[in-house]
Amino acid sequence: MPDLPLVAVLRRRARALPPLLVDGALAALVAIIQLWPLLSRENPTGIPWDWWGYVAAVLASAPLVWRRRAPVVVLMASLCAGALYDLADHVADQPIWYGSLIAFYTVAANRPRWISTILLVVTIGGGLLVAGSSATVLRGSVLFFAVYAIGRATATSRAHAAALKERAAQLERERQMEAERAAERERARIARDMHDILAHAVSLMVVQAEAGPVVVRSNPARAEAAFDAIAAAGRDAMTQLRRMLGVLKEDEAPRAPQPTIDDLAALAGHVSGAGLEVGYTVEGEPRPLAPDCAVAAYRVAQEALTNIVKHAGAARADIRLTWEDDSLVIDITDDGRGASRDLPSGGHGLIGIRERAAACGGTATAGPRADGPGFAVSARLPLARA
Repeated sequence: MPDLPLVAVLRRRARALPPLLVDGALAALVAIIQLWPLLSRENPTGIPWDWWGYVAAVLASAPLVWRRRAPVVVLMASLCAGALYDLADHVADQPIWYGSLIAFYTVAANRPRWISTILLVVTIGGGLLVAGSSATVLRGSVLFFAVYAIGRATATSRAHAAALKERAAQLERERQMEAERAAERERARIARDMHDILAHAVSLMVVQAEAGPVVVRSNPARAEAAFDAIAAAGRDAMTQLRRMLGVLKEDEAPRAPQPTIDDLAALAGHVSGAGLEVGYTVEGEPRPLAPDCAVAAYRVAQEALTNIVKHAGAARADIRLTWEDDSLVIDITDDGRGASRDLPSGGHGLIGIRERAAACGGTATAGPRADGPGFAVSARLPLARA
């Protein structure tokens, strides 16, 4: 049953108070309760109550001020004061020693089980020695057993709550670590995509810019085509960069999809328009690819063509897709004989190709062609599972 609003407010305010102040108020309240039999009743014999009864009642209650700091010492002091109370001849009967019960609860709730168990045996054993009647022994034993059980239940509940809190904190730490790893993977993906986009576009633009001045007078039409290719490469790069950087905006509208394997034919035509003849063939029956593999297929081919434009000095390149039973094989070959242009190298092209293939469960290899001059890049990507 949930707490009533007033009870919840009072509990919050009580927990906000200094512990020493709370325990001091508790000790004062218990002292008044223990003194009440002496103050409210008169001795049937007409003799005033023994002064020692008042002292013992206060001594059994006052140590509760330090019950959180030294619960075992407070318990022993309260028990001894209660035992000394019975040494006086003219004192009122004390039905329950509340100070001893509260002190014993504090021990059971805040100290190890073996300590509270030993003190339970000592307390009940001491009661058997000093109690005046079997009824008193039985009542005291039942009370201390009950307090012991309540204290141990409190300790178990606290330990369980602490374990749950620690588990929740651990899960939160794991969630944060996973979020950081996901963010790191996303940053790496964006970095790879930006590298591919910029390297591809800039390489095409540099090649055409170098060719433009050479043919501007002898072949104006070819020069115009070179400048058109530069503009087209720049526009395509800007479109892809806007699409890529859009993922960094929290309030962004739905983004256009990344280029996939379906855009490879357009990529081949785009690079062919920039001066390198690119062939595109497909063998086998096309099958569904996982979205990440479809993007990886495009990026692998794009990076391979970029390397050809930058370093191969080739006149022709070929993209061949081979659909097999359980995978797609992408082969990109060229007829180049080595670097013919002084273009800077990022140094991560082939590494990026292998990383992209591995990220979606595939493999990639690269090396000189075995059937003639040129270079070959081959990637094998798994098909989507039904």
